[in-house]
Amino acid sequence: MSTTATTHDQDALATTGDNPGRFTRFLRFPLTWMLIGLVGVVVIAGATAQTEPVTVVPVLGAALAVLVYWAVMRFVARRRTPELAARGAVPEALLGLAIGVGFVALSAAVITALGGYAFRWADVDVLPVVGPVLGLMCGAAVTEELMFRGFGIQAIERLLGSWAALAATALIFGIMHLLNPGATAWSGLAIAIEAGVMLGAAFLWRRNLWFVIGIHFAWNTTVALLGLSVSGHAASGLLTAEVSGPALLTGGSFGIEGSVVTVLLGVLIAVPMLLLARRRGTLVPVRRPRP
Repeated sequence: MSTTATTHDQDALATTGDNPGRFTRFLRFPLTWMLIGLVGVVVIAGATAQTEPVTVVPVLGAALAVLVYWAVMRFVARRRTPELAARGAVPEALLGLAIGVGFVALSAAVITALGGYAFRWADVDVLPVVGPVLGLMCGAAVTEELMFRGFGIQAIERLLGSWAALAATALIFGIMHLLNPGATAWSGLAIAIEAGVMLGAAFLWRRNLWFVIGIHFAWNTTVALLGLSVSGHAASGLLTAEVSGPALLTGGSFGIEGSVVTVLLGVLIAVPMLLLARRRGTLVPVRRPRP
């Protein structure tokens, strides 16, 4: 048995003399608890995303979504949640924050050097701008990571392995963003690669949701504060961005996430993460049917 398979077997909650009935087996089936969890988190996200005051309510929604995730995994899936362990959460989140800020800053710097962006100070009060951005991005980062890297990847990989789970969740992540303002087929593909693949690779490497939440939160927050659109949604940041040049370079109205520069940098980050995941033995292989 591989190291990875052993690790994931140990994540299940052992129950002495456990002989589950048909309904219990149905609940423990990965796609069942995934769908139950997704519905719960989506309801919370929808109820808290745009509710006033925007600084506080999305954060409370994020906390409630974490509780729902834990409850579904504990009582429906019957498995432990080491990916949400409090121990090591702060350093994992800080590492994610550093990667997220660095990724966006480098992408924006390259595009600026190529003539796509020009930034100037927006002459705004800092707190009224930063507070709502932090609240909204916290809610979005937590709920989306619980959905895609928490429930999605972990359910699908138990059936089809990590590679299929990574591809499926990245594709769905890109398709979901086609509903955003200014979205095109290219921007959907770009999001699938730079975000779906990179964030999925980050989770498969660290097996820690605080890490990927940190990346996602820092990514969205940095884009917004630069005055760029976040996945098609206009943002009022600390800076004002003047955009010029081809949409393939700048991302057009969809924002920096639609830039080929961001896609390429996302791939350059994702590939080493996947190599490290393979070296650490954190990839789940395809389950072969028993003879």
